[in-house]
Amino acid sequence: MIGEIARDVVRPILTGLKLTAKRLRRSKITVGYPEVKRELPPRTRWRHVLARYENGLEKCIGCSLCAGACPAKCIYVESAENTDEARFSPGERYAVRYEINMLRCIFCGYCQEACPTGAIVLRKDFELADYDRPDFIYTKEMLLEPLPIRQ
Repeated sequence: MIGEIARDVVRPILTGLKLTAKRLRRSKITVGYPEVKRELPPRTRWRHVLARYENGLEKCIGCSLCAGACPAKCIYVESAENTDEARFSPGERYAVRYEINMLRCIFCGYCQEACPTGAIVLRKDFELADYDRPDFIYTKEMLLEPLPIRQ
């Protein structure tokens, strides 16, 4: 009786130790993040960016197709008309207000696929951590690419 109980207790422990010893002999795959970063897959989709044309105009024409395609309903677009004095995009309209609630975003990429001008692009920047909830609402100013350098 005691032998059976000892066998039922000792056998799983020895099996676990054998598995641990086998794993210790393998090479380590841990990387020293953030000093060392792994290469991301080519189809990686993370941080949203509003792209610009080479002349500095915004690609976003305020059509709201990205907001309509978003299954999480995390994109808000408010558009206005371009004027000759204030031209922000090559089209008739532009996005006055463009916001993405990153807490609700599921990074599906539907907004990128729905955009007719290629204005919204999901890039490989995945370090999106922050401390306060309001900081996760990305405004147009946060999303826009910087102006191209003119020479």
